[in-house]
Amino acid sequence: MRLAADLAVASRLADAAGEVLRRHFRQRLDVEAKADFSPVTVADREAEAAMREILEADRPKDGIVGEEFGVTRPEARRLWVLDPIDGTRAFIAGRATFGTLIALIERGLPVLGIIDQPIAGERWVGQLGDWPGTRLNGVPIRVRACPGLQAAHLATTHPAAFSAVGHAAFHRVARSARDTLLGGDCHNYGLLAAGHLDLVIEEGLKLYDWAALVPVVLGAGGVMTDWRGEPLRVGSAGAVVAAGDRRVHAEVLAQLATWGP
Repeated sequence: MRLAADLAVASRLADAAGEVLRRHFRQRLDVEAKADFSPVTVADREAEAAMREILEADRPKDGIVGEEFGVTRPEARRLWVLDPIDGTRAFIAGRATFGTLIALIERGLPVLGIIDQPIAGERWVGQLGDWPGTRLNGVPIRVRACPGLQAAHLATTHPAAFSAVGHAAFHRVARSARDTLLGGDCHNYGLLAAGHLDLVIEEGLKLYDWAALVPVVLGAGGVMTDWRGEPLRVGSAGAVVAAGDRRVHAEVLAQLATWGP
C-alpha cells in the first residue's frame, strides 16, 4: 500500500511541474549558465519549487535531491530525486523531447520512477517491488527483443557529453550498431521501455539524470547498469547502459570493457 501512496504523490509532483512547464514552453525566457555551463531558466526553478512544496507538505520526513535547489535531509532513509527539466536545451529550443524526472530511492536504490513529457502528454511510470511494471499513460509496455548489437537502434543525447575516453568507448559500440540517433535526453529511455529503441548509452550523468529512468527500464523488462555491469545506486559514477534485450547489453559491456575509471 505504501508504494501506491507514493505513486499518487509522484503523480501529483509530475502534474505540478507540468503545469509550470506548459505555461513557459515556447515563451521568451532569460537563460542563465550554471557553474558547469549548463543552461537554466525560471521554468526549471519554478517547476522544482512546485514539486518541493508538495513534498514538504506530504512527505516532510523524506529527503529531497533536486537539480536546481540541492539536497534537503540527505540522511533520510527515503529520497525523492527531482529533475524539473531533463533536456533544458531542448526546452529552450521549443522541442518537446525534454521531460520531468521524478524518482523515489530507498536504501540507495530507485524503486519508483516517472518520465513526464507534459507537452505531448506522455507519462511513463515504472515501479519495482510489490507492483512491478512500467506503464505509458496507464497502459503496460514492454521492451522488444533484439538478437544482437548489429541489429540494435542506439541512441544518445550528444557525443559532446562524453569524456575523451568515454567517447572512444562509445564510438566502438556505435560502429557495431545498426544505426545511431542523437538527441532525445530522457525521452530515449521511455522509447526503449516502449519497444521503439534497443539501446541507450550515456556518460557523466548525475543522480537526478538517471534515478527515475531505472524503474522505467527495468519495469518494462529491460536492463540498465553502469558501464561495468553494476546496478545503478546512489554514488554510481553516472556512465549508464540501458538495453531492451540482455543479449545486446552483454555485447555492449564487452565492447566497453577497456573503458577507464
